[in-house]
Amino acid sequence: MATVGSYLERARILPNPSSSDRDPQGNPYKTNRGLARAWRALLHSYSGIRYAILEESAFRQELTLAAILIPVAAVIPVSAVERLLLIGSVLLVLIVELLNSSVEAAIDRISLEKHELSKRAKDFGSAAVLMALCLCGLTWLLLVGPLLLARFG
Repeated sequence: MATVGSYLERARILPNPSSSDRDPQGNPYKTNRGLARAWRALLHSYSGIRYAILEESAFRQELTLAAILIPVAAVIPVSAVERLLLIGSVLLVLIVELLNSSVEAAIDRISLEKHELSKRAKDFGSAAVLMALCLCGLTWLLLVGPLLLARFG
């Protein structure tokens, strides 16, 4: 039978993962710990969303769609799981669009000249957004479509 002491013994065998072990060069951008790190992460997240709203027209369009669909999902008569699927599919579109925008920004940072690999990376991101939009549309069609047919059909 294992005791607390035996767990501690085994833990001492493993190396202590100090910050110097993880990053021997030292990353000057990773200086915050604890709540300070969480606060900085929150500020970076806010900055990213703000930038996406100001600079990315596709994100603004999808955000407008989310501003319409999420309140609709909150009031239509569906189960909690179905409501979660409806809202989650809309949020997934926004998440994938943010990731796509980050890929595009990184590619543009590397070089603005046309290159097949840059095109491929951007096309992959665009395809991911398309798949998220299709999933969202299909989710809404399957869950809300029958309600609309029963009401208006």
